[in-house]
Formats: sequence, structure tokens, C-alpha cells
Amino acid sequence: MIEKIKGGLVVSCQALEDEPLHSSFIMSKMAKAAEEGGAIGIRANSKDDIKAIKQETDLPIIGIVKRDYTDSNVYITATMKEIDELMESGCEMIALDATSQKRPNGESLEAFIHDIRKKYKNVLLMADTATLEEAIEADKLGFDVISTTLVGYTDYSKNQDIFSQDYELLKQYIEQINCPVIAEGGIDTPEKARGCLEAGAHAVVVGSAITRPQLITKRFKDALV
Repeated sequence: MIEKIKGGLVVSCQALEDEPLHSSFIMSKMAKAAEEGGAIGIRANSKDDIKAIKQETDLPIIGIVKRDYTDSNVYITATMKEIDELMESGCEMIALDATSQKRPNGESLEAFIHDIRKKYKNVLLMADTATLEEAIEADKLGFDVISTTLVGYTDYSKNQDIFSQDYELLKQYIEQINCPVIAEGGIDTPEKARGCLEAGAHAVVVGSAITRPQLITKRFKDALV
């Protein structure tokens, strides 16, 4: 899968329970529309959505499960329960929170990765990180791919993004990490997506700017005020 998505656009097709498009059926059609627009991969949330998407397209899928835990702010594929669900879904790669935030049950990221690799030897894993330091640590832990998904989305990275100073942070990721780096998070224009690839990203993941019409509409509305 890693080579299949090289240099291309992965579209994140997600809608949570409180969103108007929340439905595995709708997400499967969204993924099909993304394929027709030229996407070379899909990122999707939940076993049910992934199975529905696989009925519509053969594009490789990066799977996640978003689930809240009372003892942790980590909610992207946080425990083995979510890993098991994604393995049942048939997705080609699993992404998970690889930040330094406290994990459910106090489990360390290192122990979690060890347990995953022991149970599912050949699974491809993507590290969703918020800082360069987390990305370097994820590289040491043996992730197959590292992403910038959570840059700006944790309490300690709120003032960061991958676009400022001519994509400086993204370039640091690429220079200091051995495995492929996927640019994701806040990529809301085609120009930013292109800039990420030109900076050296292996691929680009775009979500809200394509698949969340309520947010797209708000951007237009705000521009008219």
C-alpha cells in the first residue's frame, strides 16, 4: 500500500455521530466520489464504514477507530480493542495516536506497539503525531509510516502547523525520519496539498476540505460577512 499512495491524494471520509453525514452508506458513496475525483487512497473511521467503503471501491484504506476514554485524551485507535476491529475490517493500514499524551490504562506506546506486532505480525502501522520529537520516537518504535495528523491538535502543539515558514516543520519531519512521511492536518487548499508534496511528503491526506460540507459551507458564509 505504501508505494500505491506515493505522490498522491488520500481522502479522509469520516463523519462522527453528531455530524449530518454520519452513515456508513454515505461514507461509502463519499469514498466512491473521491475515487472518481482522482484519490488514490481513503482514510476511514470504524469497522462498519470501512466494510461499506470496500463495497464501493478497491482503493487502499487507512483505518482508524475514534473512541473516547475517560482516563485519556488519546482517541484515535487507542487500545487493542480498536486494533482488533480494524483487522476484521480488512483495511490495508492502521493509523493510531502516537503522541506523548497519557494513554488509556496508563499503557505506554512502546508496549502497545509491541503487543500489536506480536498479535498481528504483518500489519502496516501509521503514527499520527503532533511534534517532531514524537515522530522521531515513533520512527524508533518501528512504525511503517509517520504522519503530521495531530500537529496543532494537542494542548502542547496548538500554535504549530506544517505550512508556516515554507513548510519548515514538515521538512524537518522528512529530513530526520527514515520511513515515509504523510502530510495531514489542516490541508484546506489544493495549493497547500501541492506544497506538501513539493516539500517531500510521501502523500497527502485531506479530509474536511473535501468531505465535510458543513465546514465548507461555513468558510463560504464567513467570507461573505
